[in-house]
Amino acid sequence: MELRALGSTGLRVSPLGLGTVKFGRDQQVKYPRGFVIPDDDAVRKLLDLAWDLGINLIDTAPAYGNSEERLGQLLRRDQDWKIVTKVGEIFENCASCFDFSAAHTRMSVERSLQRLGRDCVDIVLIHSDGDDMRIIHNEGALGELERMKQEGKLRAYGMSTKTAEGGLWVVEHCDVVMATCNPRDTHDLPVIARAHELNKGVLVKKGLLSGHADAAAGGGGVEDAMRFVFDHPGVSSMIVGTINPEHLRDNVDIVRRIGAG
Repeated sequence: MELRALGSTGLRVSPLGLGTVKFGRDQQVKYPRGFVIPDDDAVRKLLDLAWDLGINLIDTAPAYGNSEERLGQLLRRDQDWKIVTKVGEIFENCASCFDFSAAHTRMSVERSLQRLGRDCVDIVLIHSDGDDMRIIHNEGALGELERMKQEGKLRAYGMSTKTAEGGLWVVEHCDVVMATCNPRDTHDLPVIARAHELNKGVLVKKGLLSGHADAAAGGGGVEDAMRFVFDHPGVSSMIVGTINPEHLRDNVDIVRRIGAG
């Protein structure tokens, strides 16, 4: 697949990114079917397949169970993966809790670096709890991410937002926004459009309706959902989580067929 600029970050990313929540967490997830967390051999093979198909972007988070640790152990160092991780949300004892303080943000990034076995992570996003504007104006996470960027511990930062208001603020002040975009949820379309105007990076989440695209209204399924996402020129990459090699191949085939990569 042809790589795309992630806004003005200097990073170039594949139009599909591999989401890894299923590498480390199988509780309190919103997928239509249950699944078994794959073993190391299966994850290693899936990562190699993704790379061979032209995917260079991988999305993880502390809230994804032991996903970060597994990636640190299983990602090949001779492959130039671009890694997105997050701060703010912790998933423990089958529940999420949140901390957006400066101190926790720094601890979380440094812990992620250790888990991933890296000196610098490409992109760090705040994992919003839904109250975007409170996090932006009343918490210390964004300021701490800027300091850590200046220290060389991350290359770009932003937020995985829940509201259009928060997303618009992020594209005005940060490097990258992770926005929702699918045929059933269009509230972030103004965010994507503004990011395009400002040359800011856009990562799309929930593009396949968290695995429900096959049953989407109108019967268009996965291909129509992908066409909808990539019809918006501000989109840098769409994050799709899978542990199924055939689904991964099919998704890449669709991206190529619709001319998105």
